[in-house]
Amino acid sequence: MTIPVRVVLVDDQELFRTGVGIIIDAHDDMEVVGSAADGIEGVRLVDELAPDVVLMDIRMPELDGVEATRQIFSPARAAARTRPVRVVVLTTFNLDDRAATAIRYGASGFLLKDATPAMLTDAIRTVHAGNAVLAPDDLTSLMEGRFRSRTPVPAGYRELTTKEQEIFVLLAAGLSNAEVSGRLFLSESTVKTHVGAILRKLDLRDRVQIVVFAHEHGLV
Repeated sequence: MTIPVRVVLVDDQELFRTGVGIIIDAHDDMEVVGSAADGIEGVRLVDELAPDVVLMDIRMPELDGVEATRQIFSPARAAARTRPVRVVVLTTFNLDDRAATAIRYGASGFLLKDATPAMLTDAIRTVHAGNAVLAPDDLTSLMEGRFRSRTPVPAGYRELTTKEQEIFVLLAAGLSNAEVSGRLFLSESTVKTHVGAILRKLDLRDRVQIVVFAHEHGLV
């Protein structure tokens, strides 16, 4: 039996939380395990419940979604976790400044608040699998103006094998495991193993961070 994806909702609108909760709980492969009306409570629930995915509203009283995301991915909290957590920020605008900042803090992407139920549940499954909820145009916007001066390539990148570097370039271009598999004539399980090694050697959380890392160090 498949273990459901554990989801925490963080939004100051109770009606929105209720509606999203009904959509999520209607699927056997995911469940809402906690709900918060502000960022302070949201961070506490993440520490307490160890969810797989957090749907985080950007604009909230007390503590907004950007700062809550930063706190969730702070080094101390990340080190204390025994399992990864993915954050999807919710916004009313296509990749606004706050959403972009949350992504740089560690969020796996963003979702518009008027997304369809299918888009919402697909986004949860996507980030839980370690992928990003970002379109190519959004990635371009995220990178613009940030990496004008490249930083030196860390030693971790030089530890990648030739095959891992080859896969790294394809991941940085936004290809999925299946697409990398077809491009390099490898099994998907082999690609998945290489992806895990790449993330570990570079001390990165997910594919969004691979893209950011690649642009930051001029590797694409």
